[in-house]
Amino acid sequence: MKKISLKDGPLIMGILNVTPDSFSDGGEYNSIDKAIKHFDEMIEWGADIVDIGGESTGPGSKDVSEKDEIARVIPVLKEVRKRSNILISVDTYKAEVAKRALDAGADIINDVLAFRGDGDIAGTLANYDNQIIIMYSKDANGRTTGEAREYTDVIKYIKNFFEERIEFAEKKGISRDRLILDPGQGAFVSSIPKYSLQILKHLDEFKSFGLPIMIGSSRKSFIGQTLKLPLHERCEGSCACVAAGVMNGANIVRVHNVKEARRVADMVYAIRES
Repeated sequence: MKKISLKDGPLIMGILNVTPDSFSDGGEYNSIDKAIKHFDEMIEWGADIVDIGGESTGPGSKDVSEKDEIARVIPVLKEVRKRSNILISVDTYKAEVAKRALDAGADIINDVLAFRGDGDIAGTLANYDNQIIIMYSKDANGRTTGEAREYTDVIKYIKNFFEERIEFAEKKGISRDRLILDPGQGAFVSSIPKYSLQILKHLDEFKSFGLPIMIGSSRKSFIGQTLKLPLHERCEGSCACVAAGVMNGANIVRVHNVKEARRVADMVYAIRES
């Protein structure tokens, strides 16, 4: 399995949802032909990683069985793996899906529940050497709520969460250097926009862990609330979050709009490093 290289600036992770109900693009790419076409497009636009997801976990999403998630993800993964040696991530919190994905050629597992959604996933991943993204989510299950969670200090709270999750991973046999940290955004943190904004503003505080940092702001609710814009008018707001994230130390940005994010990230990185 390939590992990410952080030597050459921020990495763009393009989102490939093979689901009927994702909040942003549900149904657009839930056939193999459509998924492959979009995969090729994202590579052409400059994606460094493609993240394949077979279950939506946003507010209002529905449970997906392990069998159905495997049926959505693995055929697409096998086809795109034949086409490219680009890094491929699979967005899942289920142990068997993760195992099937890694065996089919995935490089990264993106676990939005940080080992809390399936009691077997950490033990399963301990048998591999892939990298694992662990994300902060206020909800410890796959059905994220729209709760208006309040925090006295959201950065401190998430840092404490990561400390506990890293310790948990190490006890399960997953070495610390395999982990990538995602502090969460939007409804995963709170339906109150200020907390997502504060995470971006103070992102560099998570560098104290000495691990790569990923952000996934793209098209999320806090952008719509801040700009008073519907879902498909959030490209500029999403790119502003990419800019803030890269300026404050994000190593990976997970996005829907790969072409625009690539240009923004590269320009901001050039400014940051000048």
